[in-house]
Amino acid sequence: MDFKAQKSEYFTTLDMDEIPTAWYNIQADLPEPLPPPLDPTTLKPIDPKLLERIFAKELIRQEVSTERFIKIPEEVLDAYLRLPRPTPLYRARRLEKFLKTPAKIYFKCENFSPTGSHKTNTAIAQAYYNKEQGIKRLVTETGAGQWGTALAFACTIFGLKCRIYMVRVSYQQKPGRRTIAQLYGAEMFPSPSDQTNFGRKLLRENPNHPGTLGIAISEAIEDTVTHEDTRYSLGSVLNHVLLHQTIIGLEAKKQFEIIGEYPDVVCGCIGGGSNYAGFCYPFMMDKLKGKTETEFVACESKAVPHTTKGVYTYDFGDTAEMTPLLKMLTIGHGYACPPIHAGGLRYHGMAPSISYLIYKGYMRSVAYHQTEVFQAAQILAQAEGLIIAPETAHSLKFVIDEALRCRKTGEKKVIAMNYSGHGLLDLGAYEQFLAGKLMDYEPEKIEVPTIVE
Repeated sequence: MDFKAQKSEYFTTLDMDEIPTAWYNIQADLPEPLPPPLDPTTLKPIDPKLLERIFAKELIRQEVSTERFIKIPEEVLDAYLRLPRPTPLYRARRLEKFLKTPAKIYFKCENFSPTGSHKTNTAIAQAYYNKEQGIKRLVTETGAGQWGTALAFACTIFGLKCRIYMVRVSYQQKPGRRTIAQLYGAEMFPSPSDQTNFGRKLLRENPNHPGTLGIAISEAIEDTVTHEDTRYSLGSVLNHVLLHQTIIGLEAKKQFEIIGEYPDVVCGCIGGGSNYAGFCYPFMMDKLKGKTETEFVACESKAVPHTTKGVYTYDFGDTAEMTPLLKMLTIGHGYACPPIHAGGLRYHGMAPSISYLIYKGYMRSVAYHQTEVFQAAQILAQAEGLIIAPETAHSLKFVIDEALRCRKTGEKKVIAMNYSGHGLLDLGAYEQFLAGKLMDYEPEKIEVPTIVE
């Protein structure tokens, strides 16, 4: 296929008129349907219409769709082009040279958006569909703040009010993201907060509660169901969210075709699964069809080992048990996530589709301590001048290890990673790392409740 693109020794770019015009839906190509969400009161598959009080109707339709490609609305494409999209594919030649590896290392650069990460790809879509439905206000949670700032940005585009519950420990660690959200006109509160019944209950029990994503989700849902003009937006985990992110991998496939390469290894970090799924699913489509032997590696934190030590079972998506039950790899919705700086990875469960693919052996997962991923980040900074998000640094750690393995074996692998966000608002964490004050955390006690036999 003849793409109108530009390539150099370091960057491969697509012209703006080569932006994908439809998202890819992996549910069309899975060997079997994903286990359905269950109503926690009946343990029966939930009627999707019951979720319309929480989510925009079109998002629910996409959540259960098995269409292979879903058209991107013109208004969303226009907003994508202004981010800007398409984003470049970067060849990390100086890192390769530093590592003395025969491997080729490529980054898909999602760090150029106004809020610094991939999250805008679904935030824009979700804000658009809610605006079209006549919704006035969106509520969400956020961990490290990348999702919260992205939704705040998207709400400014489509004229929606926005409220964000940010995990308290990240709210304190990352004041820059709080400032960005407020500049966009959003309200942001540390979670647990005094804005909801569930938050107030937790604060009475522990006024210094560090919070978790599960708790913040509970607060956001409680807020949503008590305001008629409001809907909830989620930044990861659900099928429609991962769907919107596939614009990343669809662009990357075109870019690899231009340079005549195809990845041998596709990796990314996982918190709820959105950035990695968005990057890898268009390539996974080929593996599911038997066209490639590409290896897929998901990278997580050892402090929150939801896929490396989790159980594939039904669990709640939040701490207060307000969500439907999802079949996923989980360490239990009551897990007390340690206060690592990669706040976006502090979630007890994994996206059902990624969980299924790991469980069935189509991809594997690895886990790292935060000190070793910050060491990897320092290598990248000194080799390429790039300051990476702590979340993304987990996949960078794998890339470096794999490149060094290739140096020993002589393999000339093509390694592709989603560079899901920059770390310029995470300098407080880097300051602790450079001062030798960064801690590693062993997993808390893992107790996964048996909800469905």
